[in-house]
Amino acid sequence: MVVSVTLSLYIARQFVFSVLAMIASLTGIVCLFDFIDLLRRVATRPDVSTNVVTEIAGLHVPYFAMEILPFGILLGGIICFWRLTRSSELIVARAAGISAWQFLAGPLACAMLIGGIATTLVSPLSSSMYRRAEELDQQYLRTGGGPLSLSSGSLWLRQADSQYDPKGVAILHARGVQLQAGVLHIHDVSVFRLDHEARLIMRIESPDGILGDRIWELKDAQTVRPNEILHPIGQMNLPTDLTVARVQESFSSPETLSVWALPSFIALLDRSGFSSIRHRIHFQSLLALPMLAGTMALVAAGFSMRPTRRGGVAQMIGSGVAAGFLLFTVSKVAEQFGNSGALPPVLAAWAPTVAGLCLAISLLLHLEDG
Repeated sequence: MVVSVTLSLYIARQFVFSVLAMIASLTGIVCLFDFIDLLRRVATRPDVSTNVVTEIAGLHVPYFAMEILPFGILLGGIICFWRLTRSSELIVARAAGISAWQFLAGPLACAMLIGGIATTLVSPLSSSMYRRAEELDQQYLRTGGGPLSLSSGSLWLRQADSQYDPKGVAILHARGVQLQAGVLHIHDVSVFRLDHEARLIMRIESPDGILGDRIWELKDAQTVRPNEILHPIGQMNLPTDLTVARVQESFSSPETLSVWALPSFIALLDRSGFSSIRHRIHFQSLLALPMLAGTMALVAAGFSMRPTRRGGVAQMIGSGVAAGFLLFTVSKVAEQFGNSGALPPVLAAWAPTVAGLCLAISLLLHLEDG
């Protein structure tokens, strides 16, 4: 028993070093391509400095690390177990009567611990930095459509407003928002119309309004200019590029919310009448990440613990990579079924983990008892 525990800890240490190195390497490669893409987008904007691009790329790093985590564990585990098999350490251990299930306990626990840390600690950091990156991207690199957010039942919107200034903006704040029968209703509305230098041109107050065909229809509106009193004007229309679908898409993306903030935001969307399927799937995916990480460790062991007396290393690594892409395909297909409502969010998020776990158990049973 002492021998198996010592061996398991030794393999776990080798596994963690290999996995962390692989995650860092893959994240660096992905971030490099992301930085190149940002440079391409900023090439037509001479007013945007390279420092902004570097900051956006740096803010993306934790997000990419979270995305690459399962593949990092899979590839890092394959390399680790292959090296231990090639050096005959695992072969000798199995010949001494130590079961694969025993010395894999340490790597499995470490993989699940890495997944748990990613969900509980890295996720809040990733979401905060990704949200900041989205704000910078919206401010400097994107065209059309301003930032829109829903928090505590209030709607905040920034959009172009060229009626008084060709480069003017309008900031709309609705203290209540409700989607009924496909129509977006807003309540207790304040609109601040600003010029290109952010000076106030006019404020609009309205108790109720709706989003029509690319227009805000404000009822019983009152306007006030600087150093003037409120002036009632009744029905008022404010042009906009938004539609109900774009409003729904513009709310905080699941990636900008941590695992701790998602439940309350999902409840807010449900109260307001908006669909929360994307956020539910992302929340369940974060909950499933520790188990998915452990599954990837078992899959890596199943593919790489076979003796390679006659070569076959490339085939072994290729099979492991193919299994990773297969699980990725299953996850994306399940996510699309979930977004369409064909699958419950829980099933859509946990399907890749269950599929990978079945594959890993089959491989290890064949390796150990076949």
